Amino acid sequence: EVRLVESGGGSVQPGGTLRLACAASGFPFSESTLSWVRQAPGSKLEWVSDINRFGTEWYAESVKGRFTISRDDAKNTLYLQLNNVKPEDTAMYFCAKPLLFRQNDPRDRGRGTQVTVSS
Repeated sequence: EVRLVESGGGSVQPGGTLRLACAASGFPFSESTLSWVRQAPGSKLEWVSDINRFGTEWYAESVKGRFTISRDDAKNTLYLQLNNVKPEDTAMYFCAKPLLFRQNDPRDRGRGTQVTVSS
């Protein structure tokens, strides 16, 4: 059974930083493409970033240059570093094991961690 547990969310001021983490189990982590998606209040799930098993990264245009996805295969943990955050980054952030690249609504995802950006 795929299990994904996010942590690290919180409240942050515009321009601030946060680091999200996702502890994974129940599947071959090191062989898997992993992703982050987010859902703002009243909006649909939105793809944020992918990382494949070779460490190649992809980003949505809205976060490119500000967010960094990474993985630690020894710890079965996925990360998302959020820098220079903006109010529009406010959302519930989910880590996921997607079936497709750039998938907005992957079935296998955690319960999420809330990020709130406000002054």
